Order: sequence, then C-alpha cells, then structure tokens
Amino acid sequence: MLTKFETKSNRVKGLSFHSKRPWILASLHSGVIQLWDYRMGTLIDRFDEHDGPVRGVHFHKSQPLFVSGGDDYKIKVWNYKTHRCLFTLLGHLDYIRTVQFHDEYPWIVSASDDQTIRIWNWQSRNCISVLTGHNHYVMCASFHPKEDLVVSASLDQTVRVWDIGALRKKTVSPADDILRLTQMNSDLFGGVDAVVKYVLEGHDRGVNWASFHPSLPLIVSGADDRQVKLWRMNDTKAWEVDTLRGHMNNVSCVMFHVKQDIIVSNSEDKSIRIWDATKRTGVQTFRREHDRFWILAAHPEMNLLAAGHDSGMIVFKLERERPAFAISGDTLLFVKDRFLRSFEFSSGKDTQLIPIRRPGSVSLNQAPRSLSYSPTENAVLVCSDADGGSYELYVVPKESSGRGDYAQDAKKGSGASAVFVARNRFAVLDKSTNQALVKNLKNEIVKKSLLPIATDAIFYAGTGNLLCRAEDRVVIFDLQQRLLLGELQTPAVKYIVWSADMESIALLSKHAIVIANKNLVHRCTLHETIRVKSGAWDENGVFIYTTLNHIKYCLPNGDNGIIKTLDVPIYITKVSGTKIFCLDRDGKSRVIAIDASEYIFKLALLRKRYDHVMSMIRNSQLCGQAVIAYLQQKGFPEVALHFVKDERTRFNLALESGNIQIAVASAKEIDEKDHWYRLGIEALRQGNTNIVEYAYQRTKNFERLSFLYLVTGNMEKLSKMLKIAEIKKDVMGQFHNAMYLGDVKERVRILESTGHLPLAYVTAATHGLTEDAERLAAELGEGNVPVLPEGRTSSLLVPPPPVMCAGDWPLLRVMRGIFEGGLETVGRRGDDVDEDADAAGAEWGDEDLDIVNVDSVIANGDIIGDGEDGEANGEEGDEEGGWELEDLELPPEADTPKATSSARGAAMFVAPQPGMPVSQIWTQKSSLAGEHAAAGNFDTAMRLLSRQLGIKNFAPLKPLFMDLHNGSHTYLRAFASAPVVQLAVEKGWTESASPNVRGPPALVFKFSQMDDKLKAAYRATTEGKFPEALRQFMSILHTIPLLVVDSRREVDEVKELIDIAKEYVLGLKMEVKRREMKDDPVRQMELAAYFTNCKLQKIHMRLVLSSAMSICYSKKNKATAANFARMLLDNSPNEAMAKKARQVIQAAEADEKELNYDFRNPFVVCGATFVPIYRGQKDVSCPYCGARFVPAVEGQVCNICELAVVGADASGLLCSPTQVR
Repeated sequence: MLTKFETKSNRVKGLSFHSKRPWILASLHSGVIQLWDYRMGTLIDRFDEHDGPVRGVHFHKSQPLFVSGGDDYKIKVWNYKTHRCLFTLLGHLDYIRTVQFHDEYPWIVSASDDQTIRIWNWQSRNCISVLTGHNHYVMCASFHPKEDLVVSASLDQTVRVWDIGALRKKTVSPADDILRLTQMNSDLFGGVDAVVKYVLEGHDRGVNWASFHPSLPLIVSGADDRQVKLWRMNDTKAWEVDTLRGHMNNVSCVMFHVKQDIIVSNSEDKSIRIWDATKRTGVQTFRREHDRFWILAAHPEMNLLAAGHDSGMIVFKLERERPAFAISGDTLLFVKDRFLRSFEFSSGKDTQLIPIRRPGSVSLNQAPRSLSYSPTENAVLVCSDADGGSYELYVVPKESSGRGDYAQDAKKGSGASAVFVARNRFAVLDKSTNQALVKNLKNEIVKKSLLPIATDAIFYAGTGNLLCRAEDRVVIFDLQQRLLLGELQTPAVKYIVWSADMESIALLSKHAIVIANKNLVHRCTLHETIRVKSGAWDENGVFIYTTLNHIKYCLPNGDNGIIKTLDVPIYITKVSGTKIFCLDRDGKSRVIAIDASEYIFKLALLRKRYDHVMSMIRNSQLCGQAVIAYLQQKGFPEVALHFVKDERTRFNLALESGNIQIAVASAKEIDEKDHWYRLGIEALRQGNTNIVEYAYQRTKNFERLSFLYLVTGNMEKLSKMLKIAEIKKDVMGQFHNAMYLGDVKERVRILESTGHLPLAYVTAATHGLTEDAERLAAELGEGNVPVLPEGRTSSLLVPPPPVMCAGDWPLLRVMRGIFEGGLETVGRRGDDVDEDADAAGAEWGDEDLDIVNVDSVIANGDIIGDGEDGEANGEEGDEEGGWELEDLELPPEADTPKATSSARGAAMFVAPQPGMPVSQIWTQKSSLAGEHAAAGNFDTAMRLLSRQLGIKNFAPLKPLFMDLHNGSHTYLRAFASAPVVQLAVEKGWTESASPNVRGPPALVFKFSQMDDKLKAAYRATTEGKFPEALRQFMSILHTIPLLVVDSRREVDEVKELIDIAKEYVLGLKMEVKRREMKDDPVRQMELAAYFTNCKLQKIHMRLVLSSAMSICYSKKNKATAANFARMLLDNSPNEAMAKKARQVIQAAEADEKELNYDFRNPFVVCGATFVPIYRGQKDVSCPYCGARFVPAVEGQVCNICELAVVGADASGLLCSPTQVR
C-alpha cells in the first residue's frame, strides 16, 4: 500500500474522486464537506450548510457539480465553481446514507433510513421514482455503470437489484399521446418505473454495502456478519458464488478494483483487506492502530483508492506503477506484462526478449522494481520486493530476440538491491551485515566489502564503484580500494541519473533534486511542491525532469522552468534534441516533442556564448514576460530591451541599461511627467546636460532648469530664464534667477517692485549700491530706515563660479558591449521609422521633437503663463510648442538634443557602472554584527544582534556603533568644489595587497582592550568603588557583542569573559541595593548572603564573605555568620580575618531572624528580583549574558546586561569568522 495523501479531521463518512482533476471530496461526521487537492496536499474549499453528519457525497462525471446527503434529511446539489449550494431536494423522512449521480442521465439515486430508495431528476429538481421493498434502513444504493440497474443493501439482511429500464424509456422516448396517457395513469395509481429484479439473501446480519463489478455480471456485498459475499447474476436469476471471511468486525464498505482483478473491503476492525477476485483468497491486509474504517472510494480512471476512517482519510495506491527500466547506449530495456522488452531509440523498434518469472506469493508489490544491465554479457538483473527484497539474474541469448517464448531458470538471491559494477560482476546489498557482496555471473560470491555507512540501497557509480544511500546522505565507495570517494548530505534519495559522460549526477528525492559532480560535490538543489517522478540529461548538460504534471528543466546553476504540461505522469528514459523518449504507466514507449529554445537560450547566456544568444534573438520567437524578467534579473537589460514592445517596459529597461537614446524615444511615446522626471535623473547621472535640459523643458520644471544652468555655468540661458520668469510674473522665480546670476541691482529692483522696501534698502546698502540705498531711504522716511549692525563685516550673496562651464561630462572610452551594435538590426521596427533612419545609428535628431528654443522665445518677446491656452501662429503642421507659446512668429522647431558628439554611430560610449562600495563588500560576506556596524549598516547589525543574542535595547550600543563606523573610515579632501572622499580602513592592509581583494574592516574595539578594562574593574572592586566597578563591567558586557576575534580559542575566552562580567554585575548590583536598604535588616542579610554565591576572584570572595559574616553577626544571626566564617577559613584569609572568623565560630548560637537562604541547597540568584532559585525550580535565562531569572520576568529586558530580552530565542554569540566557516 503506497499512501499518497493523508488528512487529519473529524470522522469521514463519504468520499468521492473527481474524474479529471486531482480532487477528492470528503464528507465528515461534523457536517462539513471538504474539497482536497490530493496531488498538492491542500484544502481547496469547505462547504458546511448541512446540519449534522453528511454520510454521502458524489462528484458528477462531467458537470461542475456534486451532491451530498446528510442526517438533516436533505439532499443538496452544489456547484463547486461558484462555491454554493444550487438547490435542496426534500422528500426523505430519515437519515440519508448514500447519494450518487448517474453517468448519463440527469438522475441522482439516494438511500435512506426511511427504508426507501429515491431517484431524483436534478434538472427538473423532482423525485421521479421511489423504490420501496426493504423493511429496514437502506445503507447504500448505486447505479450500474452501463445497464439500467440499481443495487441496494439494507439492514434487513438482503441485497436487492432493481430494474429501472422503464424509467429510462419514460425519460428518453418521445412521449406521444398514448404513452402520455399511460404515464398519467401510472403516475396517478402508482407506476412500475422500477421493479425488484433479484433479492439476494445469504447474510446473517444487516448488509452495509453492495456494489457492481464495472464490466462483469458480479456483485460484491459486505455486512455486519463480518463476511464479504460475491454474487453472480444473469438475465433471470442471481446466486451466491463465494464468501470471503477474515474481517473481525462489521464490514463497512466493499468494491471491485477498477483495473485489477481484486476486491477491496474495509471494516470497523480498523483494517483494509485486499482479496483475489478469481481465487477468492486474502492477498493483503493494512491496519490502523486506533481508527475504524467507514467508506471506500475508487478513482474512475486512475489506479487510486481512498478510505475514510475515524480521524481523517487516506488516498493510496495498491501497487507501484513505475515500470522497471535500464538504458544502455541506444537501447532501453524494460519490463512489461511479465516480459523483458527492448526498445531502440533510433529506429523505434520494440522487441520482446524473454519472460520474467511470476512471483510465487500472492501479495501485492511483487513486480520488478529496478533493472541493471551488462551490455557485453547481455545479462540483466531484475530486483523486486518479493520475499523481503530479492533479485533474479537472466542472461539474454542472442538468438532469442524476437521470440520471447524462450524460458530459462533465473539465478536468484536475496538482497535489498543489486547492480552490475563491472562487465561480469554485480554487487548485492546485504542489509543485515551492511555488506556489499560482489558476485560473478554464476551467482557465486567473489568478494565481500563492508560499507562505510548504514546503507539501505546501492546504485551504480562507474566501474568498480557503488553509490550507497543512507537516510540523510549518499556516498561513493570504491569496492576495489575500499575508499570513500565522495559524500553528500541529501534528503532521502529515490532514484539517481548519471549524465552520459559520468561527470554529473542528479539525485532524485520525493520533492527535491540535488545536482552534483562525479565526486558528489554539490552544485545546486531544486525543491518542488509536487512529487518528482523521473529525469534524464540532455546533450547540453541540462537536466530534464518530470513531476506529476510537468516536464521541467534545470540549468547547471539551478535555474529551472517548465517545458510542457502533462495530463498523466511519464518516466523519461532519454532526451535527444527536441525529443523526449519516455515510458508511461502502462509500459508503452512514447516520444514527446518539446520546444527547447527557452532553456538553450538561458544556457547560452549562462555560459556566455553570446554568439548563440545573438543568433537565437535574431531567429527565434522567444518572447514573453518570463524571458524579459530573466534577462533583467541576470543583468542583461540591454538584451531584454530588444524583446519588448511595451513602451513603459522599454523605458524602464532603457534606464536600467543606461540607454538614454531609447529612453528618450519611449518617454516621447508615453509623454507623462513622471517618465520625463526619471529620464532627467538618469541623464543627469550620465552628465548628459542636453537631455536633462530637454526633460525639464517637457515638464515645465523652471526651477530645476534654472539650477541646471547655474551648475553648468550657462549664464546666458540663466539670464533668459530671468526674463521668462518676469514675463510669467513669477516673482520668486525672478528673485532666484537674479540670485543665481549674482545680479544685485535686479534683486533690489524686484524687492522694491514687490513692496519689500526695507529688504531692498538693506540689500543695496550691503552691496555698496549707494545711490539706490539713498533713494530707498528717502522713500522709507527717517524713522523707518532699518539700522545695519555696527562693526560687522557683511558677506555678499554672490553665487560661486562653476567649476566647468556648459557642455556634457566627458565620458570614458569603454569596451563595446557584446550585444551593442549586434542587436541594432534586431530591435523593434516602429511603423513610422524606416530602414534608413534605423541605420543612421546613435545620432538623435532623426525624429522631430517638440523642444523649445529658448533664444527664439526671448527674441519673440512674449510668453504666456501656465494656465492660459496658447497656439503657435506658424505654418500648418507645426507642432505645439513645449511651453505653450502664443502669438509668436516661431522659427523652425529645434531638434532633439544630440548625444555627445563623441558618441556617434558605432562608437557610442556608455558610462562605466560604479563599483561596489567597500562597506557593501564588508556586509555581503559577513554575519558579524561588529563588521556591519563598521560598514554603517546599523539596521542589519541590529537585526543580527537581535537574532544571535536576543538584544532589544540598543540605546547603550548607539555610541559604540558610532565609534565603530567612524573608526573604520577616514576622509580626504580632494579639491574645494568636490565632495569629501570617504575611504574604508581595512584590517591588515599592506601596499602589496591586491586592489580587487578587500579585507575586513579595522575595528576600534579589540579583545586586548577588554583585558585592561577587566583589570580596572577588579581594581575598583578591591578598593570598594562599587559604582565605578559596575560601570566598567557593564562597559565590557556592552562592547563584547561588537567584538571580532580571529581564533576559536579567543571565542572561548570571550564567552568566559561574559560569565565573569555577569557574575560581578549581579553581585555588585545586589551590594548597591543592600546599601540602600538601611531599615530592612533581614533583606540586608539575604543580599549579603546571595553575594557570597557569585563566582568571584579569591580576593573578592574573601572580602564578600568577611562582609556577610560581619553583617549577620551584628544583626544577631550568629549561626549564619558562623557558616560564612567557616567558608572564609576555606578561602585562605590573612591572619586578622582568620582570627575574627574563629571568634565568630566560637560565639555561634541560633539565628534570631529566618532568612530565605539555604546554603546546603544549590541555587542561582534571580537577576531582577534578587531571590534564590533553588535546583529543580523553573527559571528562564538571558540569551546573551546567561543570567537566570524567575519565570515572571520572561519577555522583559535583562537587568544584568541591560540589552537582551529574557527568554528570547537566539542562535548564540557570533564573534569570529572561524565560527561561520
């Protein structure tokens, strides 16, 4: 039994397979109907309108309908496409047990506890017949697949077969007047649409199920007497043929298998039994531990069964359907119908070779599972699961080819798997001893080899080598030298496929494919949601594989895609060009033609075979969003550009590939503000000021245009922008342009004209325009003249001179790209662009663009505002001006600005792509938070610390992050107008280092500094400066997460340092707290006692014990004081301390106050509440410092390190590259 899908739910009472789609309906005792996709293992829908259990459910064969019947006496017909109930059929007076659609007619048959069977017409929504005769609950009723019969089973211990021929005639035949009259009579006085043909009696208890054979005149029934009975019928009578005994409880359901000659039954004894229908004997039993079975369903077309039980359902197959095959050169050998056959790929010739022995036992799954072939000896090994795993060795005689009747005694043996490892040697796996037994063709053991891992299957891996499979890994083992040649961790491997040259291997698991080389060095892993079925290598090194419903490809780098959709699963045997040779589940050889252009194109791109890519672009019909997205993703937007017709996509790709020419053309077509704006940004990045200017003009972005003229030093056009702003009455624009020009007089005039006289006066006076200042002062009057500050030197508002005036940026000469020029003839041909214009190459100006000529605008003197409509008075056919000009005698339109003069024709240059910043290189390869902080990536550093150490409070780390970032960068000033150049400081940099290899960042925090901090903290503790000591230890705890050390030994030392700091911080915090609690002697003694439990240096332990002894003695807890005195004597105190301790021990007597302190019981102290957590009590810990807390503190920030969240999940401290490797 091969389980394909399993669900967990309430008790399943009804099941039905969809005839075409991989769907199954399950009706539950809870009243819900579930629709599952058993191939994907997902719940598609649920329907819950029934009140109470739903016992029957059935899909219609061709319509998008299903019917259900429940304990609410209702039959509901549903449309699964619209997800709703279409109508309800009412008529039954008790629970409905089963419902079923007729394959041809619009009928539903239902069985009910009201002792009747009803037939309904679901189109007219009427009950058309009631079958009465049973005198107890009717447990099931179903139509015959071909004839006009209904079979029913009842608790009255009978099975009845009903003839509904009259009902069919009444439904189908044309109703003439006489027929209509008889029909009316029969309707009035009770018709005979359905009559009982046979009553089958023989069961001793109520019958639960009865069903027809799909083609033979047989009925099978199951009952509460625990028996399955087989009945035969002819035209006149029906009789019992045999009884199948074996079930230990009521038989719930029983049916004939659609494709095999077997009967399947299930029962409340928690088992499913398989019976041989001809021999009438039990073949196999499948049991569940706790669940009774209630229902069975068979797929109408596929070899699938489903069974419903108390806690869900299972979809299963009885036998594997994969044919056993082996490939050798041009020949495929496979087993079909107990014969070994050969198929020649080149000629398509299919030959029957020899018969294969039938297995002796009657159980299932005895068919051949795998083949191994030795072409030189013409020998075949056939492996099967018979007798717990066995093999048979056949030598195919040359002359027998084609006869197929030649029988021979095979050499047999037991073994989990057997494969040829040389011309006349084969290896057999002996699982019990974990050995490979090497045998010759006489089936004699030649050699035994102990295998290196616990192996459950072996495969061929080249002459003399075995591929051994364990649960989680595979290894290649050399039998001759007994050496391990390769090892790879994989999911459980089911099949392996070697490439023709034995250089690559594909390991096929249930839902994954692992590609590796011949030494099992991993290349890539693919994961599939549906089961992987088979695969083969094509001559280009691409792996072609099948899942249940697709043929797919996998490139050497792991990229994959779909080639073709499948209706039924196939098993690929060979791939040759655009042909796939395969076997189907019936063992027939088939050839499928495929279109390989997509994966050949991607492979050429991957292998940088750009000549192939070019020819494919020219000749093939490759197109579609998938290819465009792939090219874009792989960094070839310029290639993707030549596939695209959509202007928006072309525009985006052109910007990405830096092709301003195409971007301008697309922006013209789209003509939207956002696209012109983005074009301007890209052109500015490339330093193409003409295009920037053009883009700003198209969007009427005067402010940006003025600023562009300022930075490019184009004072002439800037002064014209001033005049334009004046004509448009844009006062702010005028003022800005006057400022950019450094025209003080104009600024004074603008301020004066807008009524800002005080500002105008200040501007004139400051810039030395005495005459204007005097005039304005007179206008303002004596009391209103603003006073300029005395003794202050004024700085003038004058723009800096531009570094370079006008012109595009100089472009570097770069190597011509492989695709540039070569694709010029391939790109799209617009309807309005002729061949000659295309051939003109990289020059713009071939098309008319409506750019504004600023000079002509000014010369004509008048410009309108944005809001008014304007029309050019030029000749007809002139396009509208870009800035909506009115009443102007315009000269001819200006051309689109050209790309820089150096970039003409084939010699078009592209600005080189900026390199990757060093800080980005640091973060790409590192999982160390310190290095991310040094690179300035604070957010990723914080994420890493959160994931590794559970840190949530980053406030204490902020200054450390800043120090790290500033410390790993230095800054150079190049020249005045250029920005500061930032340089990354690398660890261990030397002049001889390669500029292409980047080292990690130099960090300002080093582990050696921690040693100095620790000594300072120890010194402060010894001197009793507790706040200072606490600050030092906290500083150590806050710095450690950002440290990077070089060796594993240092990693251990860092972890040890965290423990030391944690113990001291806990102790010192308790001591500080104790000193604050003057009025609570009990708490004071407890805290002093808990301090002695911290792991401290000996010198500090002596001081702590002495302090605790003194406090307890002074507070009259002399027994506890004596205990501390004894501990002090064990710690080698000085003479004065020892003397004092002995005196305390001598004066010991009972404690006055009871403390929450038991020195005999091991404990740790909670870092938040400072109470003991004794051994055996629950606690939670800080993922960073390891401090322990009572469970109530979980989720709060740790009180010791003040960084991490108590009880958070974290992967652990990562502070060295050695941990990552």
